[in-house]
Amino acid sequence: MGAVTDDEVIRKRLLIDGDGAGDDRRINLLVKSFIKWCNSGSQEEGYTQYQRMLSTLSQCEFSMGKTLLVYDMNLREMENYEKIYKDIENSIAAAHEKIAECKKQILQAKRIRKNRQEYDALAKVIQHHPDRHETLKQLEALGKELQHLSHIKENVEDKLELRRKQFHVLLSTIHELQQTLENDEKLSESEESPDNPMETEDKQ
Repeated sequence: MGAVTDDEVIRKRLLIDGDGAGDDRRINLLVKSFIKWCNSGSQEEGYTQYQRMLSTLSQCEFSMGKTLLVYDMNLREMENYEKIYKDIENSIAAAHEKIAECKKQILQAKRIRKNRQEYDALAKVIQHHPDRHETLKQLEALGKELQHLSHIKENVEDKLELRRKQFHVLLSTIHELQQTLENDEKLSESEESPDNPMETEDKQ
């Protein structure tokens, strides 16, 4: 048989001793009193040991009753602790759900705020531009002005073409006039020159 360790001895004493109120001592005393009662020689000594056994039994019963009460109280405390533990777990789970819901609400609020900022920026841009009716009126006015400018351009181009033709005719006329003047000038010079040699020979 192996050696009994200190932990085993302490464990056995705690099991025997109950809640540590000296139950093992009372049981040992009860056993000794019972042995003395069995071995008592006289009636008076036997009665004394008998009273001691009753007293010890009463103490053991009282200790056992107290232990049962403590045990019941511990059971109730355990049930209470389990209930508190479950309540805490439920509270933690509810807190996690509430945190998750708050996160969703925060994300939604951020999304709404972003959309609102984009809407405000777009509204400011739209306010700087005229409405559709005004834009159509401006486009119509610009179309009419563009058409008028196109007519003016066509008229100017026609006049420019006419002036170009007139200038070409003028240049041609000037050139012909200049040629005529040169011919007239040559003719005049020819008429003013001395008689030619043929006329001189006829006179001789």
